[in-house]
Amino acid sequence: MGGIAALAALGVILFPNAVRSALCLVLNFFVLAGLYFTLGAELLGITQIVVYTGAIMVLFLFVIMLLNLAAPQQLNEKGDIKKPLGVVMGLGMLALILAQLQVAIGKDFGPRSEANFGTPEVVGRTLFTLYAFPLEIVGILLVVGIVGSILLAKRKI
Repeated sequence: MGGIAALAALGVILFPNAVRSALCLVLNFFVLAGLYFTLGAELLGITQIVVYTGAIMVLFLFVIMLLNLAAPQQLNEKGDIKKPLGVVMGLGMLALILAQLQVAIGKDFGPRSEANFGTPEVVGRTLFTLYAFPLEIVGILLVVGIVGSILLAKRKI
């Protein structure tokens, strides 16, 4: 699954066509949801599919198709520093990642939480016991935002 996610992520940044790039991002979101399912976080996996893949990527694809984006034109400027700077920055990031991997080798990454962490029951119980007040505040803010957007839209009509 990790290899598919890495290939999809490469497709996001390497495809010149914006629609193909967005479809690779959709694939990456599905693979990430699959990883959540294999880790036992079913609620997080379902949320990943519904929110990101279902809503946000549909919005991205709608905007891309509405704007009718074409491939960017290539500029041939002499002395362009962007590509060498990008290579240097990429190698620097690779060095940082390898250094952190060197530190992490040999450490125990076993489960540190209860076995049913991430299930809808546990998340719901936590939200309505420990975080009941912040949850109510978020609900009030959402209602105020919806009423405000309706009032603003009604004035323009």
